[in-house]
Amino acid sequence: MNSVGEACTDMKREYDQCFNRWFAEKFLKGDGSGDPCSDLFKRYQQCVQKAIKEKEIPIEGLEFMGHGKEKPENSS
Repeated sequence: MNSVGEACTDMKREYDQCFNRWFAEKFLKGDGSGDPCSDLFKRYQQCVQKAIKEKEIPIEGLEFMGHGKEKPENSS
């Protein structure tokens, strides 16, 4: 699946590959330490935020979990 911004699609694929590799090779085998993909995620997130702003996509009222954010207490 492509990203919301064309310029972000390669970053998305790179992050997806990193995450899937970490998930399969580390996390599922009990090693949840470290986050080798966090820098990729931050760059991709910044790109998406820029694309959303440029395309004037309304996001008011939406909550994003994002990387490093806590899940709201009232969510299931």
